[in-house]
Amino acid sequence: MAHPYRLVTSRARIPVPGGKLIEELFGRVNTGTEGFSLAHMVAPPGWSEPAQTPSFGELTLVIRGRVRAEIAGETVDVSAGQALWTEPDQRVRYSNPFDEESEYFALCIPAFAPDLARRDAE
Repeated sequence: MAHPYRLVTSRARIPVPGGKLIEELFGRVNTGTEGFSLAHMVAPPGWSEPAQTPSFGELTLVIRGRVRAEIAGETVDVSAGQALWTEPDQRVRYSNPFDEESEYFALCIPAFAPDLARRDAE
């Protein structure tokens, strides 16, 4: 009989430009999970990425520093201890324009995949 749990003992590093670290714990890359993904991220000061219109919802939980999200014509700064949910199919741009490194977790429903992120050209 299979165990009624799944212990994840490794992370899959997902390469991205700009010096941001993404390590997927659960998701399509590390565990073959399609319903959701959970990734640990560390963004250096001054980091930014192109806007995207993902076909997944994303919960961003900041544990250190701050993350900026530009969504629906608004700028939202998410500080340590705060979380932000963005609905699927909304254009959003994440960045860390601050002087300190930021550390956060991202939970995507359904699971993240590069083609589902639908990033703008750089």
